[in-house]
Amino acid sequence: MNILDINIVDYNYNLPEDRIAQHPVIERDMSQLLVFKEDQISKDVFRNIDNYLPEDSLLVFNNSRVIRARLLFRKDTGAAIEILCLEPLVPFEYELSFGSGEPVEWKCIIGNLKKWKNGKIVTRFEYKDKQFDLTAEKVQPEGEAWRVRFSWNCTDLSFGEVIEASGHIPLPPYINREDDEEDVNRYQTIYSRIKGSVAAPTAGLHFTDRVFEKLKLNGNKSVEITLHVGAGTFQPIKSKSISDHEMHCEHFFVTKDTIELLLQNIGKIVPVGTTSVRTLESLYWLGVSLLNNPTGSANELSLGQWDVYKHETDISAEDSLNALLTYLSVKKLSGLHASTSIIIIPGYKFRMMNGLITNFHQPNSTLLLLVSAWIGEKWKEVYKFALDNNFRFLSYGDCSLLLS
Repeated sequence: MNILDINIVDYNYNLPEDRIAQHPVIERDMSQLLVFKEDQISKDVFRNIDNYLPEDSLLVFNNSRVIRARLLFRKDTGAAIEILCLEPLVPFEYELSFGSGEPVEWKCIIGNLKKWKNGKIVTRFEYKDKQFDLTAEKVQPEGEAWRVRFSWNCTDLSFGEVIEASGHIPLPPYINREDDEEDVNRYQTIYSRIKGSVAAPTAGLHFTDRVFEKLKLNGNKSVEITLHVGAGTFQPIKSKSISDHEMHCEHFFVTKDTIELLLQNIGKIVPVGTTSVRTLESLYWLGVSLLNNPTGSANELSLGQWDVYKHETDISAEDSLNALLTYLSVKKLSGLHASTSIIIIPGYKFRMMNGLITNFHQPNSTLLLLVSAWIGEKWKEVYKFALDNNFRFLSYGDCSLLLS
């Protein structure tokens, strides 16, 4: 396919501001559900999603947990500085960084950067009725972001505890309010476990214990992957041509047991959210890469933005996943750590999924392009139906089930 043929203007639609949900519905599973099946569109409430999923579907959930990544500082001059933590650099592993009692360095986006030319900035926070200081220091640029060193004046506290006490939930830029106590619970999925995301995998926000029980009774199975969602998920496509858009990189982890379960359920897989899609399709291409380069090392398990469009392949999903399992067995690893910058656009051939559960996405976004890649030009009918039927859009909005 020729990516130059994709005109971003074709993926625009009018989204009135009052259709962007600013708060979640009172009950998670009472959000509206749009069902697209066999070219037909209908609506229900999410609580009844079990009525529309094939009985033997394997649902894939992203168990990443949103961290309080938004840190607010104020200089002696009174200037407000906002730091958004994106990903750890020293230590490089999320778990090690959150567990560290020593200074850590993170890749960060800095708000009001012009007011912070040099020097350290400090914010005070409370932990168990005691006051402590969190200090931030710019180290060097990291692309369009910055490397920032954080230190605090209590070695008994880990960095994870520090940002839990001092940070804010990083709500999306289109939610025009400050975060509050409601968001601490509702901007997380009920199954979130692994800390690291700066944005929620929002398709999962609708699931409740009641929905899981109904799915189980319906014969559906579930499995978890971990992809830490970055701030790049909100980045609009500003270029006229998709070829000029730089896709963000995200890190993911999939256990060996999960890959085995995926292998057993090829043809029945329904990812929950676009982050699960990116992980699943990246798994396929990493397996293809190992088949083409059997001596590849763990450090090479990274997928570039356009890698999947450079060549055609008829390697099956089964062969690809088996290659990953062989790699893990040879390396004596319990799971796969990798990174992906994959961009899924119209013309992409899906290898790992048979349906998609997802919210409604922004105009001119890579997420809308992914939806279009899955259901083609029908996305326009789906989104028109949603607009005509008072569906709520974006992170705290309603949901859709898009079946093949």
